[in-house]
Amino acid sequence: MTSITTQITWLFILAIPIACVAWTVTQEEVFREPREYCITCSKNSKTLLRRKFFYLFTCEYCFSHYITAIFLALSEFQLLLSGWRGYLIAGFALVFVANFYMSIFALLRQAIKKEKVEIAVLQKEGETDRKP
Repeated sequence: MTSITTQITWLFILAIPIACVAWTVTQEEVFREPREYCITCSKNSKTLLRRKFFYLFTCEYCFSHYITAIFLALSEFQLLLSGWRGYLIAGFALVFVANFYMSIFALLRQAIKKEKVEIAVLQKEGETDRKP
């Protein structure tokens, strides 16, 4: 078993790519068309299983659980305990930290967009003030 400092370091670093993948697939323009298809299928499919499967690709929180499972399998990261209990704790901790990162990122993006809009309004006001 590794030291708690090493485990916590792994927790906060491993959550970064999990958040990145989950956010990119569920929010960014590069995956817009597949996401729109998944949204349509999640709303209009006849079976519950099919609706839930496609919903998975539209929700960053839900999707982060599956990405976390993949990263746990690749890294064999365990937190606090060894064996399946360590994987379970690590999984939920990674999902929590990754979603915290995504929330911070969303707030930053929102603030940046607001700032850009305010700048554009000020620039337009400045242009109308200069016209004779």
